[in-house]
Amino acid sequence: MHILALAFGAALAVGLCALGTGYAQAKIGSAGMGALAEKPEVAGPVIVGIAIPETAVILGFVIATMIILLVK
Repeated sequence: MHILALAFGAALAVGLCALGTGYAQAKIGSAGMGALAEKPEVAGPVIVGIAIPETAVILGFVIATMIILLVK
């Protein structure tokens, strides 16, 4: 039972972060493409804006790894 709870917690850590990141990137991406259509010189900030939410998934992965490896 204890291992099942750890696995479920790790899955939630990664899964919920991925869902939130996907939603954020969809909104940021559509707004960024609209901005690029009007002003092509904003390509750099748009790419950075799309890349920043990915850190949430990386953090979720790190937390899931810590849950699995450190809590025993």
